[in-house]
Amino acid sequence: MFDFADLFQWERFITPSIIKVFYWLAVAVAVLFGLSSIGTGLGMMILNPFIGLVLVIASLLGVVIGVIFARIMAEFILIVFRISEHLGAIRQRGEV
Repeated sequence: MFDFADLFQWERFITPSIIKVFYWLAVAVAVLFGLSSIGTGLGMMILNPFIGLVLVIASLLGVVIGVIFARIMAEFILIVFRISEHLGAIRQRGEV
């Protein structure tokens, strides 16, 4: 991962090391909200079966979309850092 001293130095970015943790937290939040909404949809089926079914299906789609969105955001962040690394390598080749 990263060393505690990296928090006080600016030679190395720590975000690429911890982005996976934030990705899994976002996935967990999406799944928990989805499970909560599915429970609400199942409870709604008692009052109105059609609305309950629609809510359950929408909840499942929401979980899938939430996980995909979390992955896309994590990849965008990593792309920015990879571009920075590649530009640094190009700059070092030009200095030699």
